[in-house]
Amino acid sequence: MPFAPLSTLITVPASIPSPSVSYLQIGPLTIHFYALCIIAGIIVAALIANHRLTKRGAEKWIVIDIAIPAIVLGIIGARIFHVLTHPDFYFGPGKNTWNPFEQGSVWAIWEGGIAIFGALMGGAVGAWLGCRWTGIRFWTFADALAPGLLLAQAMGRFGNWFNHELFGLPTDLPWGLEIESTNPAFPPGLAEGTLFHPTFLYEVLWNGLGVIVLLWAGSKLKLQWGKLFALYLIWYSAGRIVWESIRIDPSEVLFGLRSNVWAAIFGVLVGLVIMIVQTRRHPGVEPSPYVPGRVPAEADVDSQDNPSDFVDVSEPPAKTEVD
Repeated sequence: MPFAPLSTLITVPASIPSPSVSYLQIGPLTIHFYALCIIAGIIVAALIANHRLTKRGAEKWIVIDIAIPAIVLGIIGARIFHVLTHPDFYFGPGKNTWNPFEQGSVWAIWEGGIAIFGALMGGAVGAWLGCRWTGIRFWTFADALAPGLLLAQAMGRFGNWFNHELFGLPTDLPWGLEIESTNPAFPPGLAEGTLFHPTFLYEVLWNGLGVIVLLWAGSKLKLQWGKLFALYLIWYSAGRIVWESIRIDPSEVLFGLRSNVWAAIFGVLVGLVIMIVQTRRHPGVEPSPYVPGRVPAEADVDSQDNPSDFVDVSEPPAKTEVD
């Protein structure tokens, strides 16, 4: 009995198709998959951060008190950064810049347009405020968040796939991304059926690998005092320099580089500075996830009933409060 050729038994896809739908319509409500990807990423990041914080001795679910201001200011920062790096979209003759009820307004975030680097800056401010209110060390929270944050960013990139957006240069590689020629972002002059680099997938794979690296480094190398978050910044930003360099969506170009490439370079530098400074200042391990003088709420209650069980967290000296 003759055997069928192997090529007829194994079919290797010659490209990556774009999803045929990007939202669900439930009555008058439109639910975009992009939003679902972001929301799912936020939930996963919060759960991972909560697990890692409680392992360090923090109160359960205290992450919620930190995450709320971080998410709110993160969204605001993401929108501001996007608007500032795409001024032609929102400013100039015929633009509905400030009218919140018109399409194309700077307020119309539901139309899309957020930037992760703006989210990181705004989110950092919100997290710092949340840490001040709860007594958690900012760098402890940042380290606890880092692996989950990178995983959340990987999940969020699938939203770009559903939206058929932010793809890279044309390619003839077998994993090229299919983009319909009617897409407004499809470069003029290219033949229908042209494939593009799936930058969303590159970032998903890079971030996924980064999660493994961060979890390993945090466990084996005992990176604390913000050093694990510094590694996150370096890892994510280094990859983003590459993916951003091959993307073809509109962007402000400064000195020959896209604005987000400059932001990614800045991210790498900030990560290196944090790593160097915190390594010199704090060669040991953190004594507690709380700043001196603060304890978990349940520990504070227990200490009133049994003072001998109270653990004094006023050490090390107060000079470490700024960390």
